[in-house]
Amino acid sequence: MTWSAVLLVTVVVWAVSVIRSVRVRAFVYSLPLPMTLALVTTGHRVDGAQLLGVVGLNLFFVAVAVTHRRLRWPILLADAAGIAAYVALSAGVLAVPAPFEVSLVATVALWAATMAVLALRARAAARRAPAPAGPPGSDGEPAPAADARRDGLAAPVKLVVIFVGAVLTGLLGELLRGMVVTFPYSGVLVAVEARRQLADFSRHFARNSLALVGFLTAYHYLQDASPVVALAAAWAAFALVSAALHLPRRRPAQPAGDPAARPAAPLRPPAERPGSGPGPADQPDGHPVRRHGSAGRSRRPLAGPERTTAT
Repeated sequence: MTWSAVLLVTVVVWAVSVIRSVRVRAFVYSLPLPMTLALVTTGHRVDGAQLLGVVGLNLFFVAVAVTHRRLRWPILLADAAGIAAYVALSAGVLAVPAPFEVSLVATVALWAATMAVLALRARAAARRAPAPAGPPGSDGEPAPAADARRDGLAAPVKLVVIFVGAVLTGLLGELLRGMVVTFPYSGVLVAVEARRQLADFSRHFARNSLALVGFLTAYHYLQDASPVVALAAAWAAFALVSAALHLPRRRPAQPAGDPAARPAAPLRPPAERPGSGPGPADQPDGHPVRRHGSAGRSRRPLAGPERTTAT
């Protein structure tokens, strides 16, 4: 791993460490910066194995989240479990041929199934959970106080730790041959930074990973023409898929005649209703009050004995 790759991983992890929103953290991590550098510096070709490597990235975060949140393992041991899961998947992928088109269909189908399961779980959780008491956070979810806490390490110390971790993960990634392209260089350290939000982070990254599939697909079909053109097309595909994934969704508007579309107005007492005043028998002179039928005219009674008959 080159020093430029180490510095790039350090910058990505540092950016993630200072971002509070889980959604933005997942998006910054999903930027294919380490992939681009690995393709430029190693000369590996993109094939079906690299598409399955995106699945391995998601498997890495799932393994870390399960072992750290459910099994209560320390975050470093959970990181080791995630790396072991990625290495095991890589060994299986590299042991058998993986045609690109077959891998592409399988990866997209698995992504769609995962999104459907996550959507069903989110709806079920929304029905069970009470309404949030406070305003939502910047990423549309309530931000727990524990998630907003900063680590106790000073900025220079944290930067050194991130740099050393980037060197170690880079040395490990070089042992994976073609799977080095999708190895979670920064993911190992990002999991430490996002350890209080691993479940939400994993869900957001799983959604963004489709853009990485678009990146690798565009690069695969143009890599024989020119590496520069292939990278430009890959980044364009990543941008297009990311924009489609993050387009705002409009909720269906309720019909105007639907009683549920607007709350019913509270009934007022008869004495407070418009036009309800003293009756004809309550007038001082005993004469009835003359009320105009037009809505635009005043409803004042004709005063005095000079009252005339309206035509």
